[in-house]
Amino acid sequence: MLATASPGLHAAALRLTLPAPAAGSQARCVVRLPRRRPGRRASLRAAASAAAAEAAPPAKEGAEDLGFLEMTSGTRRRYYMLGGKGGVGKTSCAASLAVRFANNGHPTLVVSTDPAHSLSDSFAQDLSGGTLVQVEGPDAPLFALEINPEKAREEFRTASQKNGGTGVKDFMDSMGLGVLVEQLGELKLGELLDTPPPGLDEAIAISKVIQFLEAQEYSMFSRIVFDTAPTGHTLRLLSLPDFLDASIGKILKLRSKIASATSAIKSVFGQEVQQQDAANKLEQLRERMIKVRELFRDTESTEFIIVTIPTVMAISESSRLHSSLQKESVPVRRLIVNQVLPPSTSDCKFCAIKRKDQTRALDMIRNDPELMGLNIIQAPLVDMEIRGVPALKFLGDIVWK
Repeated sequence: MLATASPGLHAAALRLTLPAPAAGSQARCVVRLPRRRPGRRASLRAAASAAAAEAAPPAKEGAEDLGFLEMTSGTRRRYYMLGGKGGVGKTSCAASLAVRFANNGHPTLVVSTDPAHSLSDSFAQDLSGGTLVQVEGPDAPLFALEINPEKAREEFRTASQKNGGTGVKDFMDSMGLGVLVEQLGELKLGELLDTPPPGLDEAIAISKVIQFLEAQEYSMFSRIVFDTAPTGHTLRLLSLPDFLDASIGKILKLRSKIASATSAIKSVFGQEVQQQDAANKLEQLRERMIKVRELFRDTESTEFIIVTIPTVMAISESSRLHSSLQKESVPVRRLIVNQVLPPSTSDCKFCAIKRKDQTRALDMIRNDPELMGLNIIQAPLVDMEIRGVPALKFLGDIVWK
């Protein structure tokens, strides 16, 4: 299905601009989509890009080049995770980055790990099935995936009632976590599996990351973009591999102690091989978790991009998020400040107050010890929803350059 918005929006998205105020007129404080004017498309595009460049802070002396050219160079697979406070525009930024990658020749996958998905809305296409869906329009293959936690919960609730409880193991096996069911079964705690545990959303997301690393169907993608959940969910996702690694390690140590005391009995009853096989599977799961943890911390392959808006509350949360990411050793180099008022020679009263608040927030970034060292990208406020591939392409041309 073609991922588009209305035909009028298609034409409008291609004419996004920052018009200069006429003499004596009230200046506009948002990026506006003007009516069609034949022959002006290229000049309007240039005006928008120039205005966005004017709004951006000066580059730091001696700073490395962190432009889009650096992001798109090379064919080695890279992972980009965009996250931050709820409502700051993470999905639009992630979707526009994915479109930008695809239009620059990279087969790209964009994945939403947010339980409250909005990726379908952003692409104006139904992506809710929990499977890969191709987005039509970009120059290179672009696929999107919304992880479906509600469907997973329902499967989890009903699985234990199928085939005498074996359905739970089948479901967990599909996530690469079936060995945990075996461990719980041996401890006679299978009834705990009737209720989805806290963190199931994050566990499913981790299982997808494992698939990205191992499954052949994902091998074609050279760029994978994550539209993550709000801050708390994302931090749990990033810390889960460490938690599972530590937990599996404790289980293996406990099994080793028990096995040394009961090995003679197990040999009599012929269970030694079966128990060793379960331990091997548990060790394999642990190795997978280590791979995911290393991926999240690999500065060559992975980057977390914080998205925020110019308000004191959002900047404060972004600062705490960066601190938490640093503790998890997750690479962070860029900060997108979304919904920034474009330059203006004069303002209405409301816009003047708003601009003053935004200026204070931007000053906070420049003086915040957690954020001041990041490459700051400013994205202008627009007077429309960024929806559909053409609009995402234009936003991407402004933000990712």
